[in-house]
Amino acid sequence: MVGILVVLACLTVTMASSASGARGNTGPDRIDPLVIGHRGAAGYRPEHTLASYELAARLGADYIEPDLVSTKDGVLVARHEPEISQTTDVAQHPEFTGRKTTKVIDGQPLTGWFTEDFTLAELKTLRAVERIPAVRQRNTIYNGRYQIPTFDEVIVLRQRLSKELGREIGIYPETKHPSYYRSVDLPLEPKLVDALNRAGLNRPGAPVFVQSFEVGNLQALHSQLRVPLIQLIDSTGAPADFVAAGDMRTYSDLLTPAGLAAIARYAAGIGPAKDRIVPRDAAGFSQQPTSLVRDAHAAGLLVHPFTFRNENQFLPAEARSSGDPNAYGDAFAEYQQFYTLGVDGVFSDMPDTAIAARTESLPAQDDAA
Repeated sequence: MVGILVVLACLTVTMASSASGARGNTGPDRIDPLVIGHRGAAGYRPEHTLASYELAARLGADYIEPDLVSTKDGVLVARHEPEISQTTDVAQHPEFTGRKTTKVIDGQPLTGWFTEDFTLAELKTLRAVERIPAVRQRNTIYNGRYQIPTFDEVIVLRQRLSKELGREIGIYPETKHPSYYRSVDLPLEPKLVDALNRAGLNRPGAPVFVQSFEVGNLQALHSQLRVPLIQLIDSTGAPADFVAAGDMRTYSDLLTPAGLAAIARYAAGIGPAKDRIVPRDAAGFSQQPTSLVRDAHAAGLLVHPFTFRNENQFLPAEARSSGDPNAYGDAFAEYQQFYTLGVDGVFSDMPDTAIAARTESLPAQDDAA
């Protein structure tokens, strides 16, 4: 086991060496799991805003995660989905009432307002709001204060905070619904590659991971990017590009030994849903962990599961503090289980909690060693 851990440590250093100093390493072989600020610090600020990303970095996150979608004029902006009625005040803008529509994205009909129907200038007139106000009522005090940021603005923020905080803040962009955006002639990948090139971040060792739930676009990016790619794995279902092409493979098929070996040919790791590692029964209680972390490591892949949150409704039943779904439960217990299982990083809405749990779960270091 020690030998495996050393190999994985070396792999992680090779792929993200510029971030290693931000991970609190105090020994030559010590590589702490990365903490990735999921949509920034979404537990404390409206998601995918510069304020959310900045807070995540100041709370200690190693990476900040912008989800990327496109505007009508081909600019990458940070939103979790093309449809923005839940994360902006667009419904309060009478000038945009006529743009409400229904579209089919990855086979699912959605009604609302979509980023690709707005120019960047028009999107900049909107303001972000808390996506789940019933769960995070305190975040609603920030409704209306922040614009939708561009990917370039996130990169500039990363650069500024890295200098100010004295440690490298990484970025972990996700291409959202890439097949859909190609279908409307707004492909995400060329703009992503161009942005990283202009920022000097398309190079080995840059503090960047690029992720996607689809497979084909990561395979194409493998020849265009020199930063590590992460194949996202949902709890159920199949990659949207597989479905569109009539490919019957599912996410579960990607997690077989053959599937993991195939992923390793174009990606540096996987980002699985938590229940792929620790399943839950019908009542929400944790079951025996799967072998996924071990299997992925055997295939030479990093493992960055999603998404860790403090509220009871997102925790396994045994870690919930009460019947109140929005109260905090024992998030530390969940983090510590995953850290013990050997994950290489976690996506967290509350990066400060992830870091505190990481610190507690690490073995003591001998200062004289």
